[in-house]
Amino acid sequence: MILATDCGSTTSKARFFKKIGDQYRFVASGEAPTTVEAPYEDVRMGVRNAIREVEELTGQKILAEAGIISPREGSRGVDLYVTTSSAGGGLQMMVAGVIKSMTAESAERAALGAGAIVMDTIAIDDGRLLYEKIDSMRALRPDMILIAGGTDGGTITHVARTVEMVASAEPKPRLGLGYELPIVYAGNKDARDYVTKLLGTKFALKLVDNIRPDLETERTEPARDAIHELFMEHVMSHAPGYDRLMKWTSVPIMPTPSAEGKMIRTIAETFNANVIGVGLGGATTNVYSVFDGKFVRTVSANLGMSYSICNVLKEAGFENIIRWLPFEIEASDVRNRLRNKMIRPTTIPQTLRDMVIEHAVAREALRMGFKHHKLLARPLRGAKTRKDIGDMLARGGGFGETYIDMLRVDWIVGTGGLLSHAPRRAQSALILIDAFQPEGVTRLAVDSVFMMPHLGVLSTVHPKAAVEIFEKDCLIRLGTCIAPKGDITAHSGPIMSLKLEMPDGTTMAKEVATGTIQRIPLQEHESAKIEIHPAKGFDLGAGAGHFLNTLVQGGVVGIILDARGRPLSLPSNNERRAKLVEWSRALNSYPPSIFEVTAS
Repeated sequence: MILATDCGSTTSKARFFKKIGDQYRFVASGEAPTTVEAPYEDVRMGVRNAIREVEELTGQKILAEAGIISPREGSRGVDLYVTTSSAGGGLQMMVAGVIKSMTAESAERAALGAGAIVMDTIAIDDGRLLYEKIDSMRALRPDMILIAGGTDGGTITHVARTVEMVASAEPKPRLGLGYELPIVYAGNKDARDYVTKLLGTKFALKLVDNIRPDLETERTEPARDAIHELFMEHVMSHAPGYDRLMKWTSVPIMPTPSAEGKMIRTIAETFNANVIGVGLGGATTNVYSVFDGKFVRTVSANLGMSYSICNVLKEAGFENIIRWLPFEIEASDVRNRLRNKMIRPTTIPQTLRDMVIEHAVAREALRMGFKHHKLLARPLRGAKTRKDIGDMLARGGGFGETYIDMLRVDWIVGTGGLLSHAPRRAQSALILIDAFQPEGVTRLAVDSVFMMPHLGVLSTVHPKAAVEIFEKDCLIRLGTCIAPKGDITAHSGPIMSLKLEMPDGTTMAKEVATGTIQRIPLQEHESAKIEIHPAKGFDLGAGAGHFLNTLVQGGVVGIILDARGRPLSLPSNNERRAKLVEWSRALNSYPPSIFEVTAS
């Protein structure tokens, strides 16, 4: 019997797993508000409340006064307890490098990959004056700083300037004034003696291998490992209640984003696929990609669905939120509803209108989070690249472009409370499609009850159990989205025609009109052969206007034929609202009463 918990910024979740026969399966879950903040300031209270729900559902006695009962004896205790956390703001870091688009960007990728929120990125060429950078370090009070810069054997002058700046600022840690701020140095190895001299007595300094030993190489693993080690040793031990929670488990507490990222990589390895994943949380939106074997994680710290929901409104703008609503609403009404959510983060929508508004905000949070992600999911700056003229023309000269090609993305996977707990799975499917705008043929999936973080930390000690539960109980296959890439503004008539051979041997022919969404039922674990002919100028991955033969997989929603064009542009006013209702009806994503709301 295994118990896994996740201390989120809003909710603490407990998941109970058990070996049934020769397989590990998910059994029960419990949830309770997180208690890391005042007036409680003890994360264990929320964890205990979540675990008590599991006890009531299973009849297994898990909690004692001192913590988790382990090892298990019959109906008392569990064999293993693991936990993750992003409560209290998670791991908040600053990174510093020499060149913003090179070593500083590599340092940012390393910190994000370790599950951190990057509060600020400092570089010599970031456009700020020296005193502004020092003010930022003093004001933000990070949990940790990562310093990179220079190639091994190169000049140490610029690295020294960065280190001197940190030494002059003397930044203080966010939690606990009585301990030294951890600093990871992952720059030019020739500067280590100077770094130790300046920082060794003032900070908890950790020296690791250079992130960019040469311009052609990026090696983030040593820095990520050091960040995890210092996070447990220094940061977690000073957060409210974590020092006592750590004694409940023999497995290190893992940042929630790191655990989610491990499961996204598991999907990519299991299906040998290019994957985009997203964790939509209360305070942050974490986007993950595994593309041609390269793993990147980014966090948008101001985009979330509870504490940060008003920031989504601020960043996206009122017009971008209401474009997803099939009814008229005043700007003040939207602001008030979102403010109520921000100050009461554990509440859930009480009406259909409230839920549709939250889903509109989710689309914008995901859209902006993915836009930010693509800024870091790009080739190494400074590395020598060989490009032919056609490639340079296709990519607009080759500067700053992302390597993520949506036509080659095989899976889009969502996790987080809103996506996992949507009343209808079609709602999650439509949110993912609208936000990420998949092109070609893309499979969609969501986390069934938000257990990816739990399985991520479990995989570090019991990979067999984690993979079995993941495949059988975690991953809900929504279906396959087929969306031709191309501009529909000047196109009329069908955008594609297709012929399907269903699992029972029957065939189906269909034309898909421009600007529509259609659904073909196809169950989970079923597949159908399909031949698709896109209209001239539209691409499904085989080239513009070229037909595609492939095998499509079903799901709880089925096959979704999206003929709205890429990039997706919505019509305005009444026509837009009518289209939103039409698309909702096509997928049966919302109950019929939404159309009554629209009419009123």
